[in-house]
Amino acid sequence: MPTVFIYRGYRVGFYSYDLGERLHVHVFKAGCECKVWLDDLSFAFNRGFKPGELREIRRVIAERRPEIVARWLEHERPQP
Repeated sequence: MPTVFIYRGYRVGFYSYDLGERLHVHVFKAGCECKVWLDDLSFAFNRGFKPGELREIRRVIAERRPEIVARWLEHERPQP
């Protein structure tokens, strides 16, 4: 799983085999995981994060969305 960045203990990345889905990231911390769609910043699922954590995750993903999209596309189409 490529890690895009780590922010305050939240590890943000994506699975290579998920590249066929619409753009999203998985966020992990302390045994919790959620999946965030990048187009509308909705949660596909949440396993254990509290509402305040989800708000922070959504805010950070929104701020760093261009970086995430660039990494996704780079991984999808590696440089020769």
